[in-house]
Amino acid sequence: MRVVVVGAGLGGVAAAVGLHRLGHEVTLFERGAELREAGTGIVVMPNGLRALDAVGLADDVRGHVMHATLGGLRDWRGRPLLITDLARAQQEVGTPAIIDRAELHRALRAPLPPGLVRTATPVERLEPDPAGVSVISDGNPVARADAVIAADGIGSKLRAQLFPGHPGLRRTGRIDLRGMLPRPAGLAADLLASQLVDRRSGAMFGLFPVGEDRLYWFTDSVLHGTPPDAYEARRQMLSLMADWHPLVTALIEATPADDIYVDPIARLAEPLPSYATGRIAFLGDAAHAMPPDLGQGASQAFEDAAALTRHLTGAEPADVAERLLRYDAERRPSANRIMRAASRQSRLTSQTGLAAWLRDTLLRAVPSRLATRQLAALWHASKA
Repeated sequence: MRVVVVGAGLGGVAAAVGLHRLGHEVTLFERGAELREAGTGIVVMPNGLRALDAVGLADDVRGHVMHATLGGLRDWRGRPLLITDLARAQQEVGTPAIIDRAELHRALRAPLPPGLVRTATPVERLEPDPAGVSVISDGNPVARADAVIAADGIGSKLRAQLFPGHPGLRRTGRIDLRGMLPRPAGLAADLLASQLVDRRSGAMFGLFPVGEDRLYWFTDSVLHGTPPDAYEARRQMLSLMADWHPLVTALIEATPADDIYVDPIARLAEPLPSYATGRIAFLGDAAHAMPPDLGQGASQAFEDAAALTRHLTGAEPADVAERLLRYDAERRPSANRIMRAASRQSRLTSQTGLAAWLRDTLLRAVPSRLATRQLAALWHASKA
């Protein structure tokens, strides 16, 4: 069966590998001139690792499991608010992996034969008919498929084409900075795998180890006006966080602006009515773009890829529409639940004033055992 995957991000590559291994005739289209993934670190949750296991891609990633014993939320000075026992959560449901995004992309795409990939080919629209789908690039048909997987990212053109009444993306009014740098000597281990929140400004700083010698950090704060470039964003963040735990500003200062990624945070304004329409299925951010607060974006895309691979096992062209409806029935309720939970978490951590003071007070009262159980449930998201 002929399958086209549009978009060679992490989820699209995982789906292409899984479908290729089933014996389908797969073509992967990528708008960029080469297959690559830019960025810093990425967290793959245990449910994401299980999904990669299902398509035979988890081995390399499991070499990057997180080595930290405590995590959770702290205030801007590093004082505990809600502490979780990571070791216990890992015993119950598995361990997250934290890996360089470019390294992860290389590992995922390694099994793809070069002949399956067509770079520098932006897909502008799909033309479905009862017998298949024509894939159009630069005004011309470039492929004919029995099934198409739309994995063209958060700003998906195919989503806009096939769901013209959907409102698309909505900015949350916040901005995300991400950086990665060598791990300094003598770093306090108690801040690893922690997120610091500031009830005065609603800003957040997160920190995770990447292997033994690197750190991945990110910030989340209010976006005022037009998103700044990395140099200005770095300056603004250093000013905003000047009186935070000294490690925060030290790490931001030590990261060159050229190595900092700046993104206005956006999510789907409302859930899609379906993840499948006829012979076309949506995957990853194209289907369920969400705030990054739960760290589930990539893992949900991997669950999509595993589910598509499973539902298209043994499929014939005449079966595609029915098989994709099964995919939708499995994935949409689960991924939409995580999408809503990520939006709630974003609202929780960005509170200010009296609401934030009350939040901090309540968080301090939550027993560590309960917080750990809730974390384990999140890591086991596909079964929640």
